[in-house]
Amino acid sequence: MYERFLSKACFRTFDKMSMKTALVAVHRLGALVALLAPNAAGAQAQLDSGAVEITLTGRVHMQYRTTSVDGTRSSEFLLRRARLTAQIKVNDFIEGFIQPDFGEGKFSLKDAYLRLNFDPALRLSFGQFKRPFGIFELYSSTQILTIERTGEIDGVDACAGPGGVCSWSRLTEALQYSDRDIGILVDGRATDELEYRFSITNGTGADERDENGTKSYTARVVVQAASHVRLGANVGVHDYFDSTTDDEYAVAYGGDIEIGRYGDEFHLQAGFLTGQNWLNLDPTGDPSTFLTAQGVASYRIPITGSSHFTAVEPLARLSWADPDTDAASAGGWLLTPGIALRMAGRNMLVANVDVWSPGAGDFEWSFKFQSFLHF
Repeated sequence: MYERFLSKACFRTFDKMSMKTALVAVHRLGALVALLAPNAAGAQAQLDSGAVEITLTGRVHMQYRTTSVDGTRSSEFLLRRARLTAQIKVNDFIEGFIQPDFGEGKFSLKDAYLRLNFDPALRLSFGQFKRPFGIFELYSSTQILTIERTGEIDGVDACAGPGGVCSWSRLTEALQYSDRDIGILVDGRATDELEYRFSITNGTGADERDENGTKSYTARVVVQAASHVRLGANVGVHDYFDSTTDDEYAVAYGGDIEIGRYGDEFHLQAGFLTGQNWLNLDPTGDPSTFLTAQGVASYRIPITGSSHFTAVEPLARLSWADPDTDAASAGGWLLTPGIALRMAGRNMLVANVDVWSPGAGDFEWSFKFQSFLHF
């Protein structure tokens, strides 16, 4: 009965693609998860049809934001994410993953791929996934404490080429070196100390058809340098269509360090990146060169004697980005102090203040609060 119920809900959601039908499907799937889920905090619901094991998880992030910029929305509530995730296991060799999102009043597909597990050192994935580029993008939105990776502030459009606030994630996402794309991913753990990922993708982003005949290439290597220290290196070759010169390639590369991991008392992520800003062309049609660096740190303090809250976690982000190293005062600084109040699992309440200080002009800020539900 459960399998028939799940099949009907999914069929109606993806066939009609209407928001009303999608919300009905979410409600029904949520009810199914509630029926099947164990009582333990953070537990996952599992369906077993005899041939396939399906693990269901999900997240709902409600956000409140306000900004100092005149003439924009002074404040708003936003359903930032509403996702259901199905991890599908046929056997030890064949796995699948699908994650639709109903946040912000629209339907989109985040991840959807088939994975073949030849060996821990060799896995092949076919479908839509995150490009293996940069530590800040690869962490799940259920784990990051900076509410918006880009630090966006409504009404600020200062970054040459990508627009918005100039930050690490704004440049990598808008220039399509990071975030989701469609293609093939090869990854694995070559040794206990060495991981690698390599992808070939369309280069046009999630849910988008290719616009030319060329492809984009992304690679990442991570080395376990010490028990709590990981070093990463990234390179991205992004193809883009220039109406004056036809197909072109832009290149970006950099490195990062991570001290501690998610869940540790102290967690630090830091990195640098440089490359070609193909959205900002000079009069000859050549892209400008961008340069960015960012660090995010948090410290988890346990709360004793509370039956509701497990820890409080102050955090801080400092991001500097210059979209055009040949132009004076083109970039700026993004500072994000914040605090997280943790509950069971990955459920928490988080507050951030994103402060933008440009190389030229006045600073602006945005206060954001977000609730994190994860099951």
